[in-house]
Amino acid sequence: MCNEEKVNLQRGMNFRLGGSYSVILMSIRRGAPYADRVEEDGKVLVYEGHDQPKVKGLNDPKSIDQPMQNSSGSPTQNGLFYEAAVARKRGVKTAETVRVYEKVRPGIWVYNGIFDLVDAWIEESDGRRVFKFRLELSGTDGTGKKSEVVLEHSRVIPSAVKREVWERDKGRCRICGNTENLHFDHIIPYSKGGSSLVADNIQLLCAKHNLEKRDKIE
Repeated sequence: MCNEEKVNLQRGMNFRLGGSYSVILMSIRRGAPYADRVEEDGKVLVYEGHDQPKVKGLNDPKSIDQPMQNSSGSPTQNGLFYEAAVARKRGVKTAETVRVYEKVRPGIWVYNGIFDLVDAWIEESDGRRVFKFRLELSGTDGTGKKSEVVLEHSRVIPSAVKREVWERDKGRCRICGNTENLHFDHIIPYSKGGSSLVADNIQLLCAKHNLEKRDKIE
């Protein structure tokens, strides 16, 4: 993930990290710090904003509202994403392009694809106000061109299946054992009727063997 973005990601929300796109890190694992969720078979994400960082005198950031602004008056990451979503809803700007990574286990992140930030709101949660952001799977690569990555991601593999496959394959390519640049591959290709919903039809392959396989049925 950090190699892909060419930066050491220190926070979950990164507005315009890539200049022309933003990056968020999400998790729906039990015990995750924020209430992110996945809808419509992975084509829609509802992402929760982030809390005030811990500072002297603040023992529990989850006891106060999530901030729109920093103490200096500049927008927080919540504020930047919120303003972008509002501008899109008003028709002032196009939807912000967001690259999404998901934590499937400690230290392991998978690329979930490119999404459009289409909506944002503030809601009450456990007696405080939190931000919510709606992201929808994009049909382009962020430049207006149809994206092969997005087309592949239309064969969405649920998070629970990804975790099961990762544990079963021990985080290694099933062909060569490589642990670098791994992809979740359909054993029976989606285009030939293979399911994304069962771990038995998904395997880990390194980039080299994933490209060699393409839509072949082994």
